[in-house]
Amino acid sequence: MVFAGINYIAVIVAAIVGFAAGSVWYAAFGAAWRAALGQTEAFKPRPGPFITAILAQLLMAYMLAGVLGHLGDVTLQNGIVGGAFIWLGFVATTIAVNDSFQGANVSLTLIDAGHWLVVLVLMGGVIGLFGA
Repeated sequence: MVFAGINYIAVIVAAIVGFAAGSVWYAAFGAAWRAALGQTEAFKPRPGPFITAILAQLLMAYMLAGVLGHLGDVTLQNGIVGGAFIWLGFVATTIAVNDSFQGANVSLTLIDAGHWLVVLVLMGGVIGLFGA
């Protein structure tokens, strides 16, 4: 299902993979993440942040597919490299600046930035596998 050069099935699958990766990431690093935030009690899920997260993942996957398509051949390798470059140039730098001004613990920056690296590389790989 390709419209205007974007494979919407790839976008949906990439968003789901990204969301799932976040679930696994924060299951693994949840205690350290809460400690870096200064939270002592267990996370109590509310639906709002999860709705925001999946919508953001859909938009992120769509934009990543668009950027990758404009760069040339959409392949697995180009998707992975493109996702990593976008993470390094835009996401990691933004998180570092914001956390630095907010006085956040360095471990919070590493956990959150690492999560987005994994998400963008996986999304890029999925989009690359689908070819658009």
